[in-house]
Amino acid sequence: MMSGWSVIRIATILVYLFLFAPVAVVILLAFNANQFGSFPIEGFSFRWFEALWNNDAIVRAFKTSLLLGVLTAAISTTLGTLAALAMVRYDFPGKRTISTLLVAPILIPEVVLAVALLLFLQFLSMPKSFGLLLMGHVVFTLPFVVLVVQARLVSIRRDVEEAAMSLGATPVQTFFEVTLPLMLPAVMAGMLFAFTISFDDITGTLFWKPGGVETVPTQIFAMLRNSISPEINALGAVMVMFTIALPIVAASIARVMAMRKTSASK
Repeated sequence: MMSGWSVIRIATILVYLFLFAPVAVVILLAFNANQFGSFPIEGFSFRWFEALWNNDAIVRAFKTSLLLGVLTAAISTTLGTLAALAMVRYDFPGKRTISTLLVAPILIPEVVLAVALLLFLQFLSMPKSFGLLLMGHVVFTLPFVVLVVQARLVSIRRDVEEAAMSLGATPVQTFFEVTLPLMLPAVMAGMLFAFTISFDDITGTLFWKPGGVETVPTQIFAMLRNSISPEINALGAVMVMFTIALPIVAASIARVMAMRKTSASK
């Protein structure tokens, strides 16, 4: 008779298989030489990746997603870091209300948030544009940055900053020389969250994007409405590898920077 822990292990393995098996199938079919993109696999080929590279619509959508993700990450990280700093380090009227409003987009279903923002801007007679799309992504990703940076700031002792200022550093110098280096891992984590969420978002993007502008998720959605092309499997494989590689590269860079800082201090 199996013990309770054995049942939990088996159930956990089955859950992970249920979650990741479809992803593995998409990646496997991306290398299938069969033009119908189905089993059984007839041979190993990169033809669909070559077709993907030569597809102007997909390349254009990838560039748009990359630009949108970078801008969203930069704006959300800047605003989120400053907001977290204000929430943790300062007291002011309405602090709890503002804190609740900052994290509210996480609590609201994205489709409701997307429709609400679209209707509000239509009420202001503002047409759909790339700026609107960027604004929507910033609104949706900002709470993730705020929460991550706040959690790190709470653990940074205030007397470290006070010691720097007692030695003659200005508040700005204290922030850049003491506070920011200590919370940099959280800032980078928040930036990765913002970029990844923006790059993969489809619900809000469908409501906010102007005509003629496609991101990678919306391009995949448009392709699926017509037919299931093997290029979709290749594009899905590229997105999965890109999403996995990004935090790995960021973690490696952070580790190298930490090692250099440790060696320099010695």
